[in-house]
Amino acid sequence: MEDVKTMNRIELEFAFNTSPHLLFNRLSTPSGLAEWFADDVNVSGKIYTFIWDNTQVKAELLEKKENKNIKFRWLKEGSNPKSYFAFRIIAPEFAGEIALQVIEELDESEDAEESISLWNSQIGALKRVLGI
Repeated sequence: MEDVKTMNRIELEFAFNTSPHLLFNRLSTPSGLAEWFADDVNVSGKIYTFIWDNTQVKAELLEKKENKNIKFRWLKEGSNPKSYFAFRIIAPEFAGEIALQVIEELDESEDAEESISLWNSQIGALKRVLGI
């Protein structure tokens, strides 16, 4: 895993031994996201509502390319409109291990080390869901 950190941006890369389709399903659908990312996820148009315990946080879907990438922007009060998180699937031309790149543009008030730790934990949960 390679970590790249600039002042407000983190990029993490994780190896996966699964198909891009199976991985993308867990990154882009409410049921897939609810398996590892949040307790529950609801979608209305381009607005995803992520639910953890009694907390709801909304995110807007900014970009989605089937089996390639998906990008969201948190809709939290006071958050920077340029902050986002994205998943990019990097698949070799021929069969083999694929990589999942997690990119997050953080608000200035957010701690990059804390965010990296959270993503490591979340991706660990995703791997367990996929049986990896």
